[in-house]
Amino acid sequence: MSHMKRLLAPKFWRVSKKENKFIVSPSPGPHPKKTCIPLKVLLRDILNYAENSLEVKKILNEGKVLVDKKPRKDPKFPTGLMDIVEIPDTKQHFRVSVNKHGLCLEEIDKSKANAKLCKITGKTIVNGGVTQLNLHDGRNVLVEKDVYKVGDSVLIGLPDQKIIKHFKFEPGADALIVSGRNKGLKGKVKEIKKRKTMLERGVVKIDVKGKEIETAKKYIIVGNPDLKGEAK
Repeated sequence: MSHMKRLLAPKFWRVSKKENKFIVSPSPGPHPKKTCIPLKVLLRDILNYAENSLEVKKILNEGKVLVDKKPRKDPKFPTGLMDIVEIPDTKQHFRVSVNKHGLCLEEIDKSKANAKLCKITGKTIVNGGVTQLNLHDGRNVLVEKDVYKVGDSVLIGLPDQKIIKHFKFEPGADALIVSGRNKGLKGKVKEIKKRKTMLERGVVKIDVKGKEIETAKKYIIVGNPDLKGEAK
């Protein structure tokens, strides 16, 4: 389906619910429909770079929008958490982050647009016994040494996907809450409570400016997306 009802659009899209009945539906891609922003909405309704669909298509067809260093021409392409969106003509660079309302665009310096923070959501052993990391944005990265755990994060270079930094999910780690009632809050991991049974969920205590907040482990991404370093 190429369109969906505006009433079903996430609030962070910032679109009027009554202006029209339908709005673009995100294409299948690296991010789920409920946790992404289609490029058409991003350019027209959030950044106000276009007034209508025709202008959006013209901008995209000319290759003027990069997502993770790749030109994207599909107006329905879904941008999501930690994606790097660049508009070379305006010399603007954005990171898709999250605040209390949901996904948002955070303008960043050009030097910070060369790397992306990704959460490890799974691991797979491929041919030759090599470990493959499955990341939250749908990409897969092969690693020589299996020192990574699900829940950890990696800072990868763009577009080469080389690992710059490994962030362990452990006490003391920088953390961003990306979902739930406390989404958008940043702090330090204070304690990780392990599940004793399959019915229990993993719980994490986060220190947010001296206040202790408890949230589900799956709602956390650890690491510093602004950290620079040499690929290893």
